[in-house]
Amino acid sequence: MALLCGSLFVVSAVNSHGTDLRPGRYTDLATLTGSESDAYQKLEGQVADLQKQVTTLTNAVPDADVEKAQERVGRLKSPAGLTAVSGTGISITLSDAPRELIDKTTRNPNEMVVHQQDIQAVVNALWDGGATAVTIQGQRIISTTGIKCSGSTVQLQGVPYPQPYVISAVGDQAALLNAVSGSRYLQIYQEQAADPTIGIGWNLSADRMVRAPAYKGLLDLSYAKPLSAS
Repeated sequence: MALLCGSLFVVSAVNSHGTDLRPGRYTDLATLTGSESDAYQKLEGQVADLQKQVTTLTNAVPDADVEKAQERVGRLKSPAGLTAVSGTGISITLSDAPRELIDKTTRNPNEMVVHQQDIQAVVNALWDGGATAVTIQGQRIISTTGIKCSGSTVQLQGVPYPQPYVISAVGDQAALLNAVSGSRYLQIYQEQAADPTIGIGWNLSADRMVRAPAYKGLLDLSYAKPLSAS
C-alpha cells in the first residue's frame, strides 16, 4: 500500500509539472494580470533567444542575396518599431473614476471608466501629431498592435493591463499637443474629466525624455483564408 501511494504521488508530480493539479480560481485581478504578464515576458525571452540564433545562422551564410536582404531588413527596422527610440515627447494618463463615485452614481457607469476607443483616440491623435514612437504601459505600439477591452483591463498583444493607462509618445511636443487639442473625441473626454459627477481621469504632461523600447513581440500575421472551391 505504501508503494502504491508513493507511485501515485510521483505520477501527480509529473503530470502537474510542479503545480497544483486543481488550482484555485483567480479572484484577485492584480494577481491574474501579473501572472499573465509574467508568462508573456517568459515567452518574449524565448522568442528573443530564438531570433538571436536565427540571426547568427543567417549571418554565417556567405551569400550576396542574403546580405542584400539583411541590409534591407536593417533599414526597415526603425520605421517598423523594432529599434528603441528616445527623445522629447508627451505622456497622457487615462484612469477610471474613483470607485466610491462609481458606486453612488445615478449615471451610466460606462461613462466613468476608460474604454478601448478612448485609448485608441489618444494613440491616433499622437500619430496624427507626427509621433516617431508610441507606447502604452511602456509597451511599444506598432502597426499590428491590437487594443482590446477585456473586463476591467485592456489587452495589448494578448496581455491584460489594469488602469491607469499611460500613453507616451516621442516627437515634437508642440505638434503632439496641437494634435491632441484638435481631436474632437478627446475634447469631449476632457469635458467629462472636468465634470465632478463623472470624474474620469485625464492627465497630460510634456516630458523632456520619453523612452520607447523596441517592439519584442511576435511579428507573424494571422489572417483568414478563403475555402477552396469544391
